[in-house]
Amino acid sequence: MDKTKIAVLVSGGGTNLQALIDAEAGGILKSGEIVLVIANKPGAYALTRAEKAGIPALTITKKACGGQEAFEDALIDAMASHGVELVVLAGFMSILSERFIRHYVNRILNVHPSLIPSFCGKGFYGLKVHEAALAYGVKVTGATVHFVNEIPDGGRILLQKAVSILPGDTPETLQRRVMEQAEWIILPEAAELVSSQIQMEKEQQQ
Repeated sequence: MDKTKIAVLVSGGGTNLQALIDAEAGGILKSGEIVLVIANKPGAYALTRAEKAGIPALTITKKACGGQEAFEDALIDAMASHGVELVVLAGFMSILSERFIRHYVNRILNVHPSLIPSFCGKGFYGLKVHEAALAYGVKVTGATVHFVNEIPDGGRILLQKAVSILPGDTPETLQRRVMEQAEWIILPEAAELVSSQIQMEKEQQQ
């Protein structure tokens, strides 16, 4: 059986992309394969990571496309040409429309750096999530992998992993620990989970 074809959408350094690449190389992600990486920012370091791993990579920007709809059409076309069946948002800093999400119902995964429903939704991204957790004084935070629907961070939760907040934590130290102890572990696990489900569905349809 062919592996589930995965596209990873990125905006920046691509540490979560690297976790997926490493998981594929290490046999954790065995039911899926990354066939395409798309960045919405020119020069994103994630593109270099893809290149080093021999994965086709593209840059598609809203500005170059002239608007959201054309941008999303370009994403869909690129993914269709690679036979993509599962989309993973790995630090992708662009909100996708309901129209795009309908195209890939229960086929888009996102990793969020908190235990949803805490510190999530509109405006909660990147360091802002960790700043909010520290300001609120919670003792435990973590990461969540969820399906993407039309509500920011509102889709069905697949996996969560808790991370302790330590005395003296800054948003930066907390961000790093949440990545290392949660995001980089559960994102590949979730990609494997959904990839194997897609494979099973394909087998049943044959």
